[in-house]
Amino acid sequence: MTLIDAPAGAEPGLVLPTFADIEDAARQIEGVAVRTPLLRSDALDAAVGGQVFVKAEVLQRTGSFKFRGAYNRISRLDADERRAGVVAYSSGNHAQGVAGAARIVGAPAVIVMPADAPALKIENTRALGAEVVLYDRATQSREEIAARVRAERGGATLVPPFDDRFVIAGQGTTGREVAQDLEGLGAQADVLLCPTAGGGLTAGIALAMTSLSPATKLYGVEPVGFDDYARSLAAGHRVKNPVHSGSLCDALLSPEPGEMTFAINQPRLSGVLTVTDEEALAAVAFAFRWLKLVVEPGGAVALAALLTGKLKLEGRTAVVVASGGNIDPAVFIRALG
Repeated sequence: MTLIDAPAGAEPGLVLPTFADIEDAARQIEGVAVRTPLLRSDALDAAVGGQVFVKAEVLQRTGSFKFRGAYNRISRLDADERRAGVVAYSSGNHAQGVAGAARIVGAPAVIVMPADAPALKIENTRALGAEVVLYDRATQSREEIAARVRAERGGATLVPPFDDRFVIAGQGTTGREVAQDLEGLGAQADVLLCPTAGGGLTAGIALAMTSLSPATKLYGVEPVGFDDYARSLAAGHRVKNPVHSGSLCDALLSPEPGEMTFAINQPRLSGVLTVTDEEALAAVAFAFRWLKLVVEPGGAVALAALLTGKLKLEGRTAVVVASGGNIDPAVFIRALG
C-alpha cells in the first residue's frame, strides 16, 4: 500500500493512506460491494433551497457503507490468517460489515458488541454467521475484550471500525463514486455532508474528494452531546465524549476521533455540524416519504443538517451521505409517527 507521512501536528510515525489506496480498494471490492446510486428528489430540493444528491449507502451490502472497508481489509488476509479468523468491536454496522465480509472469504468472526445495541443489529450480525460477545459500554472496555478474544482464538486478526489504512481506503470508495457519478451527470458539488463518528467514512471521502473534486467543501455531522469531532477540531487535538450512550444515533457514538482519521480530517473539513435525535428522526421520516429509503437515525444526520438549515444551501449543490439503514423497528415506527 502506498503511504504518506502524517501532516504536521499528528502523532510521530503515523502513516496514512492516499488516494492511490482508494483506487486500489475500488479494484479490490469491485463486483462484491454495491456501487450505490445518487438519488434526487424535487421535494428535497424545494425543502432546502438548492440541489441535493443523496448517496444511498443504505443500499450497500449489510445495509451500510461499513461493508466496503471491512471487505477491503478481510479479503486481503492470507490462508493462515483466514483460518485464524477475525475480531471486531462495533455497535452494529461495522459488526455486520465484518460478519458479511468474513462469511464471503470463509473466515470465522467474533464481534464484541454493546449490550444496548439495537436488537436488530445484534440479530443480523449473528445471522451472518458471526459469534457475538456482549459487553456493558458504560463499565467495560471493548478494546480490552477484543484483545482477550484475540489471545484466546490464537491471534485472530483485529479489524478496527475506522483507524485502519485498508478500512479507510475502502470507505473512501464512497467518495470516489460520488465524484465520478457527479462528473457523469455534468454536476459539481459545492458541499458534501457526511455522518461522522470515529471518522473513517469522513476521512476516506475527504481523501477522494480532495483528489477528484477539490472545490467541494466537506462537513461532518454528529449527534448533539456526542460532538467529539467538532470539539476536537476546535481544540486542535483529539478529545473524548463525556458519555458513551444516550442517543438514538447509535451508529455515531464512538468514544473519540481516530488517530489516523483525525490526522486526515483535521486539515480537510470545513466544519462539523450537530443535530438532535428528534431532528434525525424527522430526516428518517422525510427519507422514507420522499426518497423511499429506510435510513437509521445515525445515517440520517447529514440529511437532517440540511433540512433544519444548519447549513444553508442558497441555490448551491450538495451531496449528503445516507450512511446506514439498519434501524430498529420501534424507532422507525416512532419516526414515522
